[in-house]
Amino acid sequence: MPEHELWITALFNKYLAGVANSILSLAGVHVEDPSKPWANYIAMQALVALIVIVVFAILRPRMSMDKPGRMQHCFEVVYQFLRGQADEVVGHDGKKYIHYFSTIFFFILFCNLIGIIPGFESPTMFAPVPLGCALVTFAYYNTMGVRAQGAGKYLAHFAGPMPIMAPLMVPIEIISHLGRLLSLTVRLYANMFAGEQVTLVFLSLVPLVVPAVFMGLHVFVSFLQAFVFALLTMIYVGSAVEQEH
Repeated sequence: MPEHELWITALFNKYLAGVANSILSLAGVHVEDPSKPWANYIAMQALVALIVIVVFAILRPRMSMDKPGRMQHCFEVVYQFLRGQADEVVGHDGKKYIHYFSTIFFFILFCNLIGIIPGFESPTMFAPVPLGCALVTFAYYNTMGVRAQGAGKYLAHFAGPMPIMAPLMVPIEIISHLGRLLSLTVRLYANMFAGEQVTLVFLSLVPLVVPAVFMGLHVFVSFLQAFVFALLTMIYVGSAVEQEH
C-alpha cells in the first residue's frame, strides 16, 4: 500500500521534482515515478534542516550579553547542558566537538517534534533517517579518531593490546563498531515510530483530552531520544580520541 502523500511532499514533487531526479540520477538511483521522487520522510527532513537554519539565522543577530531574550536563554541552557556532558564524557577536549554534538541533537530533536504538528510527520519514524544520522556519526567519530591519534595508532586499537590477539580482536572490533550503527538506528527509529503510532491510535479513538497526554509523552520522548543519540555520539567520540597513558 503506497504511503499517503503529505501536502508538503506534494509541493516538493510539484516544484522540485527535477532537482530530486537530477540528484538521484547522479547517485544511480532509479525512481519508479519521476513525477514523485520525493518521499514524505525526505521532504520532512529537508524541511527540518531549513527550519533549523532559519531558527539559528534569526537567533544569531539577536544574541546579547546584556539583554538576552527568552529564545537565547532556552538555547543557552541546552548548549551549556550539552557542553557539560561533552566535558564529562569526552574530557577536556569535549569543546572541540561540541559543534557536532549540538548539531545532531537539535536536528534530531526538531525531526522528532515536528510530527506533533498536524499535517506533518516525524521523519525519524522512518528507518532511513535514523540510519543516515547513524552513518554520519559513524564517519565523524572515526574521522576524529584518525585525526587525533593518526591512522596507524587508531587502527592499531582494533588489533587489541597484544599482536598475537589481532586475528581474533580485529573481527570482534569491526562487528562491535558496525553494531553501533544498528544500535543508533534501531533505538531512535523504534521509539519514534512507536510513539507516533500510539498518539495516532488514541487520537482516532478519543479525539479530546486523552491524546494530549500522549502528545506530552511524545514531546518527552523526543527530547530523550535526541539526548540519548547525542550522548552515545559523545561516548563514541570519546573512545575514538582517547589517548592511552
